[in-house]
Amino acid sequence: MISKKLEKALNEQIALEARASFQYLAMASWCEQKALNGCANFFYRQSNEERQHMMKIFHYLNSVNGHAVVPQIDQPKLEFKSIEDAVQSALKGEEYVTTSVHKLSELASKEKDYATYNFIQFFVDEQREEQVLFNQILEKIELIGMEGMGLYYIDKEIDGFVLPEEQANP
Repeated sequence: MISKKLEKALNEQIALEARASFQYLAMASWCEQKALNGCANFFYRQSNEERQHMMKIFHYLNSVNGHAVVPQIDQPKLEFKSIEDAVQSALKGEEYVTTSVHKLSELASKEKDYATYNFIQFFVDEQREEQVLFNQILEKIELIGMEGMGLYYIDKEIDGFVLPEEQANP
């Protein structure tokens, strides 16, 4: 059985994952409005992945006799200055989620809930991969530039980026 403290923390993580899913959905919509369909595809995939993470935690929490709560989500950011701005915003969001996942891991260890600690390690690894991915995208944007045909190539490059879970399940 899970402690009330860990149950609360996992429900907070569920809300973070849901927020991230909706933020990526908003980014995808913004990209589509700018005819950046490759970037939109990437952000739609990111949105789905974050929803899967939310559901993974949701089911885990219920399976250990906790009570997973459907979170209330605030309106995500809808406008971006550029695709680089959107990607930087995504990276900041992933860094925030990483900090939360690390705190969850610490709490599970402190509570001696080794099953939850082991469960959280998937997310520890996943967050490292997410941060690497967004840093690589920012490096590509810097390398290609956004002038002239640069934005066209960035759109194609981002569409081709493989998400961490897609790498594990080809």
